[in-house]
Amino acid sequence: MHRRQFLQRSVTWAAASLAAPLWAPRAARAASLPKALEESEFVYVSPLKSNGTESRCHAEVWYAWLDGAVVMTVSASGWKATAISRGLAEARIWVGDYGRWKGLFSNNERFRQGPNFLATGERVNDPALLEQLLAAYQVRYPEEIAQWRGRMREGQRDGSRVMVRYQPNRPL
Repeated sequence: MHRRQFLQRSVTWAAASLAAPLWAPRAARAASLPKALEESEFVYVSPLKSNGTESRCHAEVWYAWLDGAVVMTVSASGWKATAISRGLAEARIWVGDYGRWKGLFSNNERFRQGPNFLATGERVNDPALLEQLLAAYQVRYPEEIAQWRGRMREGQRDGSRVMVRYQPNRPL
């Protein structure tokens, strides 16, 4: 992400947080979860460890809300993909744009105040779903997708990237 885009998104996030404060009751935030999944640019996904605690992997991720599931393409060697391969399919997903999670001197934990849900993930190898995902990315990330589309397709072919689908554990 370019510096200008980051600054614009930071201003957008700040304005949105003033309009819809993060201290709003959890029930009010949860009521807007389906709408947030349709509109948000990012989700933050944390695979759960075998003892049920969250892993430290929380970075903001591109995604699409397709057929009632959060779908994304990730590095095959990254924790989101390897956790599922190791049988750790459960994850907590937060919805919204709260800025970059990892900073130079500290981590940004604002996403924890946003709407979230538990989901079960699976690795998916479906060329049609990949094309559906890339079409959704074209709409959601029009300025950035051109530099990533080819890499995502090639990564699916050579195994360096995988698609992951997270199905909510209960109806949203």
